[in-house]
Amino acid sequence: MGSFFSPKRLRRWSRVSGVAALALCASTSLFADFSRLSQLQGKGFSISAEARLLDADADTNTLLGSLNPERQLSPASVTKAYLAAAALNRFGPQHRFTSQLVSSGSIENGVLRGDLVFEGGGDPGLTTENLWRLVQRLHLAGVREVDGALVVSQWRFGPVDCITTDRCEALTRVANAYSAPLSSAGVNFGSWCVNVAPAATAGEPARAGMCDSQTTLITIDNQVVTRPANSGTEISAERITDERGDVMRLTGQISTNATARDVYRGAGDAADETAQVLMGMLNQAGIQVREPWRVSSTQPPSTAQRLAAVDSQPLQEIVLRIMNYSNNYMADVLALDLVETPQAQLRQAGQAIESYVQSLPSHGPLTLYSGSGLTTENRTSAQGVNVMLEDMFRQSALFPSFVAAFQSPANGVMRFIRRGSATFQNNVMLKTGTLNQPFAVRAAAGYFRTAQGRWGVFSVMVNGNGSTPYLSWSEVLDPLSLDLDAMILAN
Repeated sequence: MGSFFSPKRLRRWSRVSGVAALALCASTSLFADFSRLSQLQGKGFSISAEARLLDADADTNTLLGSLNPERQLSPASVTKAYLAAAALNRFGPQHRFTSQLVSSGSIENGVLRGDLVFEGGGDPGLTTENLWRLVQRLHLAGVREVDGALVVSQWRFGPVDCITTDRCEALTRVANAYSAPLSSAGVNFGSWCVNVAPAATAGEPARAGMCDSQTTLITIDNQVVTRPANSGTEISAERITDERGDVMRLTGQISTNATARDVYRGAGDAADETAQVLMGMLNQAGIQVREPWRVSSTQPPSTAQRLAAVDSQPLQEIVLRIMNYSNNYMADVLALDLVETPQAQLRQAGQAIESYVQSLPSHGPLTLYSGSGLTTENRTSAQGVNVMLEDMFRQSALFPSFVAAFQSPANGVMRFIRRGSATFQNNVMLKTGTLNQPFAVRAAAGYFRTAQGRWGVFSVMVNGNGSTPYLSWSEVLDPLSLDLDAMILAN
């Protein structure tokens, strides 16, 4: 079969196949619905599903299949498609978020007379590299000493209240990166990175240090032992916050011939992390700061002058990373950027996306408590998702940036979607959503191209409850791929 963007190849395939292709379409059209996916209902799962073609006239769209299309269910990370659409409509694909160093003081003979304020710009993808450029530009501006403190200002939002179990527990200890705290002044996705490498001799402790700082910014409790070559590498990591601050506890083993490993874990406080990273960089640049750093939720005064600034990647690049990697930190920060009032919280971010959806006729109800989909209280319907997808499809200036953020099963970064026939793998682009607690959610939505080169949209949400069994992705994607395969070949 041809690729997603190759209707000519699809038509050429149909001509070459001749009668065989017509016979195949005739046989599959009888089953071009969600009959296979619907069998999950017999196991106690709730389903909302809909697929339809997108005709030139929106009023004549052809319904291909549906299962309770108006049922309100949790979309999990399919929520990020709503976020991407709302952000692109609000800001435009080329929008950039600016983070800056400002001060109300003057520079006298290399000394900044006053506090140096890092004003977080809500950049979802702010990294150490961006901060280093800020420090370099501050150095070029002539600053060699700060007669005051480094102040990290998260006045736009932060600290953001935790509303999920994972993020609340992560305030004291965490063994993942996706539960990182949120802040408009956060860096490196709110996570610490520690590099672990083998020692030269088996039996000795592994070598461990910060990934991007020569200064040890946090305590590293390194209990990883170096083992002989080819012994296998197994490293466990947990960030714990105690009287020492953030502590990265490492256990396990690494072989003498193993490559170094980067380990990421959410920080205890995103703005505190930024302050520590910035202080380390200022020291490396030879810029002395006389007073201890602090974090503020107050907006810098209007008298503050910009000393250095750095812009984010364009929004279309941010959206692609959020969608492709389903990055929850980036998603929730971008959602908070949609709130116009200071000190935004996640429910307000969800309401900002809801406000965008209210402009879409026939969408129906939508409830969002976050932009990431981590919150199981999020609710929408398959019909509603398709209304949003169609609206973006008909916006010629936004659709290229939007659709590029969806994954092709054949080439997507998520390996679990690489299944099904060549038709499904090459003619579908989708966003998936997964939750396991407090109940199972498997969701998928996106676009497809038919054998005749026509565009279509689909949305599927499968939700369990407290008594349903574990739901694997194969149990959803296998029947879904067959159902979509039939729809694609029959049209």
